[in-house]
Amino acid sequence: MKGSTLLVVVAIVSGVAVLCALGTWQVYRLQWKEALIAQVESRITSPPVALAQVEERWGETRDVDFQPVSLSGKFDHSAEQYYYNTYKGQAGWNVYTPLRLGDGRTALVNRGFVPEPLRDPSTRADGLLLGVVELTGLARNPPAKKPNSFMPDNEPQKRIYFWKSIDEMATAAGLDRGELVPFFVDAGESPTPGGWPLGGTTRVSFPNNHLQYAITWYGLALALLAVGVAFLRSRRGGAADGRFGRN
Repeated sequence: MKGSTLLVVVAIVSGVAVLCALGTWQVYRLQWKEALIAQVESRITSPPVALAQVEERWGETRDVDFQPVSLSGKFDHSAEQYYYNTYKGQAGWNVYTPLRLGDGRTALVNRGFVPEPLRDPSTRADGLLLGVVELTGLARNPPAKKPNSFMPDNEPQKRIYFWKSIDEMATAAGLDRGELVPFFVDAGESPTPGGWPLGGTTRVSFPNNHLQYAITWYGLALALLAVGVAFLRSRRGGAADGRFGRN
């Protein structure tokens, strides 16, 4: 009896410890997420800075996500690339277009969203801006790798992407990686002739459910402890009744 009781106690203590560890991990995640949200909110509301300044920060930290930036150049619409996305429930594409900068380099600019019927640039000829364009947008970190194995593979031969691979886009667009700005730029909200692409559609949203998760894990730990204590007490009481019944 003593051996089996010890096993029950060990199982209860181990379960409570694991559940508390999961709750504590969620608390750490909550702190990290809140710091990230505060950083992004501070960054996204700051004035736009020159591209060179953002590149300098990229060289130091490899993190320029949501930094407002100003740049200028000429779009090469013949090398558009298309990233699958949805906007207000409508399926379509974000149009990534090389922007030839004055110094000979190139930035890949997400000009905004177009619905599926307007992916072909000939259907939105008015929006194919010519000449030098001044634009303000948000710098975006490129993903280091495919986010998960469930996501479809990109089809760079068709200029179609399901995750934003800057290397594949650059290769498909015939760009020299050595002359490419190492991050994307999402164009801001600005009127476009013909209305497409629709700029300023960048989602700035960070789900933050870590507090609820932490409460859930701690609650389960407390429930397990309560059930375990009740079980051990009933077991102890049952053993005592049995002992006295033999007298």
